[in-house]
Amino acid sequence: MTVTTMPARAAISTEAVRAEAKTSVSLVESVKQSFTMGYRGLLKIRHNPEQLFDVTFMPILFTVMFTYIFGGAVSGNVHNYLPVIIPGILVQTVIMSSVVTGTQLREDMEKGVFDRFRSLPIARISPLAGALLADVVRYLIASIITFGVGFAMGWRPNFLGAVASVLLVGVCAFAISWIFALMGCLIKKSSAVQGISMMIMFPLTFASNAFVPPETMPGWLRAFVNINPISHLVSAVRELANNGHVGMHVVWSLVGAAIITAVFAPLAVAAYIREAR
Repeated sequence: MTVTTMPARAAISTEAVRAEAKTSVSLVESVKQSFTMGYRGLLKIRHNPEQLFDVTFMPILFTVMFTYIFGGAVSGNVHNYLPVIIPGILVQTVIMSSVVTGTQLREDMEKGVFDRFRSLPIARISPLAGALLADVVRYLIASIITFGVGFAMGWRPNFLGAVASVLLVGVCAFAISWIFALMGCLIKKSSAVQGISMMIMFPLTFASNAFVPPETMPGWLRAFVNINPISHLVSAVRELANNGHVGMHVVWSLVGAAIITAVFAPLAVAAYIREAR
């Protein structure tokens, strides 16, 4: 019995190594498999539409609530506050929805889904990349709903600038999702991933220029707001959506997204591959 099974195990092991080596060097196949895994993520949303609650109801709730609470105090009236608040809500909603990347990644690991992927002759990176690609659809839905609510309330953005701002926020959110993907690989509980991620994102989004001008804040807080990358992204979206202007805030946002991706994408990939072994 031992004599017959050992060669079989060796053959299986050899074939697995060959399959892994093949997928690791075939960039085209890796990209195709990543998009296939992204389609799997879209099917999960289709079968569980409650996953979209945060990107559908949160922008509506926050836009209406913040506009009528802060509008008169900040800008004198609701109409003048809309060009301020809509870009802020867009950035807050899309950036915070990127937290789901790490949470769902850890949930799949807890359920053993990635154990099944390990048995398939696919690139090891494709399940991780597919999860991030599927979340791009969530970013687009959040952007459309946020701009739709603002338009219904009387905001009239620059069309091309609005499209460019959606693309910019999507790029930045995709970059930030690598951070949460890394957390999903390192933290052992999905609830902990979500809790820690929210503890990071709430101060960053609210301690920014998204809702009120920094000039009204204490000096120490204003100093943080001015260097907060979320503030640069909000300012970039305001320039694009309201005036169609491409300024330095757009450049800084893209540079920040590139740096985050360059740093955290390799770390997330390494942690994921180590976890998947």
